[in-house]
Amino acid sequence: VQESFGNQSFRMERKTIDLEQGWDYMQTGITKLKRILEGLPEPQFDSEQYMMLYTTIYNMCTQKPPHDYSQQLYDKYREAFEEYINSTVLPALKEKHDEYMLRELVKRWSNHKVMVRWLSRFFYYLDRYFIARRSLPPLNEVGLTCFRDRVYNELHSKVKDAVIALVDKEREGEQIDRALLKNVLDIYVEIGMGQMERYEVDFESFMLLDSASYYSRKASSWIQEDSCPDYMLKSEECLKKERERVAHYLHSSSEPKLVEKVQHELLVVYANQLLEKEHSGCRALLRDDKVDDLSRMYRLYHKIAKGLEPVANIFKQHVTAEGNALVQQAEDTATNQAANTASVQEQVLIRKVIELHDKYMVYVVECFQNHTLFHKALKEAFEIFCNKTVAGSSSAELLATFCDNILKKGGSEKLSDEAIEDTLEKVVKLLAYISDKDLFAEFYRKKLARRLLFDRSANDDHERSILTKLKQQCGGQFTSKMEGMVTDLTLARENQTSFEEYLGNNPAANPGIDLTVTVLTTGFWPSYKSFDINLPSEMVKCVEVFKGFYETKTKHRKLTWIYSLGTCHLNGKFDHKPIELVVSTYQAAVLLLFNTTDKLSYNDILTQLNLSHEDLVRLLHSLSCARYKILVKEPSTKTVSQTDSFEFNAKFTDRMRRIKIPLPPVDERKKVVEDVDKDRRYAIDAAIVRIMKSRKVLGHQQLVSECVEQLSRMFKPDIKAIKKRMEDLITRDYLERDKENANMFRYLA
Repeated sequence: VQESFGNQSFRMERKTIDLEQGWDYMQTGITKLKRILEGLPEPQFDSEQYMMLYTTIYNMCTQKPPHDYSQQLYDKYREAFEEYINSTVLPALKEKHDEYMLRELVKRWSNHKVMVRWLSRFFYYLDRYFIARRSLPPLNEVGLTCFRDRVYNELHSKVKDAVIALVDKEREGEQIDRALLKNVLDIYVEIGMGQMERYEVDFESFMLLDSASYYSRKASSWIQEDSCPDYMLKSEECLKKERERVAHYLHSSSEPKLVEKVQHELLVVYANQLLEKEHSGCRALLRDDKVDDLSRMYRLYHKIAKGLEPVANIFKQHVTAEGNALVQQAEDTATNQAANTASVQEQVLIRKVIELHDKYMVYVVECFQNHTLFHKALKEAFEIFCNKTVAGSSSAELLATFCDNILKKGGSEKLSDEAIEDTLEKVVKLLAYISDKDLFAEFYRKKLARRLLFDRSANDDHERSILTKLKQQCGGQFTSKMEGMVTDLTLARENQTSFEEYLGNNPAANPGIDLTVTVLTTGFWPSYKSFDINLPSEMVKCVEVFKGFYETKTKHRKLTWIYSLGTCHLNGKFDHKPIELVVSTYQAAVLLLFNTTDKLSYNDILTQLNLSHEDLVRLLHSLSCARYKILVKEPSTKTVSQTDSFEFNAKFTDRMRRIKIPLPPVDERKKVVEDVDKDRRYAIDAAIVRIMKSRKVLGHQQLVSECVEQLSRMFKPDIKAIKKRMEDLITRDYLERDKENANMFRYLA
C-alpha cells in the first residue's frame, strides 16, 4: 500500500498544474474560509483539505519554468484580500455608524486576522523560499497592509471621532462599553506593526486636544463656582479617572501625556486663582489648619514642574506672619508691664516659637512629604522673626535665658526629665535659625557660669546633654569653653577634697573658718572684674592658707582671686536673736568692718576697703536701702551718697533664722555684646588671613564674599566691619593693595 501511495504521489508531482486550474482549486478553499468568517453554515477545515491546499501551492511553486507560478500566486494572495475587502468588508462598515460601526470594525479586523493566519498557512511555501530569496514583504505583513490601505486609511478619522465621543460620554458619567474601545484602540496599535506612529498620529493627538478642550471648559466654570478644597477634590477625582481610563482602554504610553494635559488645564492655568482664593485658598487652609486639603494640594502640585513654588511661598509668608505676630505680642506686653513680668513674657515667647516650629514641622513632614522646598520655606520664615529683638533683648539672649530657666534650680519651667530633654532638643533646632550664634554662646556661657558656681544647676546630665546637642549643631569649637567649664567644676570638687585632706594633715594651717575654694581655668570662663580689695584679716588668713596648699600641687600656675563671685555665711548677733546672713564676699567685707566700730562714714568704708565708688554704692544700697536693712543709713533716703554715714542695726530681726541678702543685679548685656564684638574682630582677621594665605591675590569683592561665607555659620558679619579689619591688616603688614589696581589685595608672607 505504501509503495502504491508513493508511486501515486510521484505521478502527481510529475503532472503540471497550470495557473488557472490551480487557482480555481485554491478559490474553493478561500470561499470556504470566507463563508466560515461570515458565520454561514460551513464545516471547519479538516487536515486533509488543509494539506491539499498547501500541497497545491507547493506544487505550483516547484514546477520547472515557465510553470513556476510563485510570483503570480504572491500577487493573487494579495488580490484575494482586496477582493474580499471591496466586496464584503467595506460595504458592511459603510452602512453602519458610531458605536455600531466600531463593533463592525472590531469584528472585521478580528476576521481579517483569522483570514491572514489561514491564507498565510496555505501559501506558507512562498514565505519560506520565494519571499526570502526576493526580499519581499512576508505574507502576514501583506495581509495586514491590505486592511490598512483599504479599510483603516479610509475609516480611521470617523473611528477616531466615534471613540472620542464615547470617551466624553463616559466623562459625563454615562456607561460605555470599555471593552469595545479597548478592541478598537488595539487596531490603531496593531496596524502600526510594531510602530506606535498610527496610534499617536491618527488617534492620540486628537484625543489629547479634545481632553484639553473638555477640561478647559470644566475648569473655567469650577473656578468660579467652587471653593479651593472642592475644586481640588474634583481635580483629584478627574486625574484618578483619567488614569483608570488608560488602564481600561487607552494605551499605557498615553498616561503621562493625558495626565499632563489634564493637570495643565485644571491646575496650571488656574493655579494663582485657586491658591489665592479669598476664603478658601492656600492661606485660608493654613490659617484653619486644613491638613487634609493641604496634603491634597501637595499631591496635586508636586508632579507639576515648579508647581509647588507658589505653595511654598505662601507657606513661608504665613509662617512669617504668625512668627512676627508672636514677637509683636511679646514686645507689646513687655512695653506695658513691669520688668519681671516682661522677662516671663519673653520666656513665653520662646515657648510659643517652639510650639509654632513643632506645628509647622508636622506640616512639612506630613502634608508636604518632607519636600526640600518646604524645609527651605520654614527655615527662611523662622530666620526672619527669630532674629528680631524684643524689648531690647536679642533672640540669642532670649534663647540663652530660656535654657537657663529650664536648667537652673527653681526655674519657672517645671518639667519632667523627658520633657526637658525634648525642649532642649527643640531649643538647639531654633538656634540654627539665629544668625548671631556667637552672641548666644556668650550669653549661655555667662548663665552656665552662674549655675555652676552658685550650685544652681538642677541636673548635671541635662547640662552635658545640651552641650552634646550644641556640639552636633555648631561644631566642637562652639562648645569647647563650655565643656571646659563643666569639667573644671568636677576637678574643683576633687581639688576641694584634697584641700580638706591637707588641712587635716597640717593642723598649723587652719584658716579659722570653713573655706571652700573653686579653682577655674581662665580661658574657659567669662572674664570677671578683679580688684585688690583690702580683705578683712579673717579672710586674708584663708587666702594665705589656700596659697600654701596650692603651691604644694603646682609652682607654675598663678591664682587670681575673683572675690565678686565669693559667698560668705556670717552670724549676725542682733538684739532679738542671732540670724545667719548669706552674703557676697564684698558685702561680708563691709559688714565685718562694724565688728570694731559702731559707725562709719561712706568715705571711711571706701578708704578701708579700697573699692570703686560704683561697687561701694551697690554694696551699701543692698545692706541699708533694700529689703533687709542690716545697716542704718543717715540720712534715711532711698539712695546712697558720699556724705552718708552707716551704723550696725542691732534691732534688725526677721522671722527666718537664715536670710540671703541679694546684690542689685548688674545688666551684663552691654559687657557681653562688647566681648562678642571684640571676638568678632579676631574672627574676621583670622578669616581674611586664612583666605589670603591660600589665594595669595584676591579682588576686594571676592575677599569680602568669601569672608562672609566662612563666618556666617557663627554670625552675620557686617560688611563695614570687614572693610575696617582689611584696612587694619594692611597697616599691620598682613596685606597690601595692588599698586595698579586698588581693588586687588596681596598677601604678605
